[in-house]
Amino acid sequence: MKSIDLFVKNWGTKDAMAPIDIDDIVELEKKFNAFLPDSYKYLISTYGLVHTPNVLTKICDLNVGISEVQDFLSLDDVFSLSKLYEMSGMPKGHVLFASDCKGNMFCFKLSDCENKQVDAPVWFYNHGLCTVNKVSDSFSDWLEQFNELEEE
Repeated sequence: MKSIDLFVKNWGTKDAMAPIDIDDIVELEKKFNAFLPDSYKYLISTYGLVHTPNVLTKICDLNVGISEVQDFLSLDDVFSLSKLYEMSGMPKGHVLFASDCKGNMFCFKLSDCENKQVDAPVWFYNHGLCTVNKVSDSFSDWLEQFNELEEE
């Protein structure tokens, strides 16, 4: 979970971050009939909804070809937006958890969340193209790519 702690230290703004109760996370998992990765649950139950506006600036400054994360979604938004995006063209079977500044979404595949696991691949939904592509083999590795920007 070191990469998660470092991500929050490097990129998280301090305002409005409040840890999310684990019971609320379990309730969300029941709604999806899925197990969210422990790494993601650690982030939101320890730190809350991280807002990272400086990631975009750094990516632009370095001209790096990765999609920036800006906001982690509230649990209500995780559920409602996952359903709403499916109705508006996103392939079915995804749990949205964060967005970039353009309305694209980062998500987990429900098929990757059938069993309890420490980590799960991260997928990127491009709403303009209606495509879902894998951007990382795990949530921790996905956050680590942003940590590496700080080292450049």
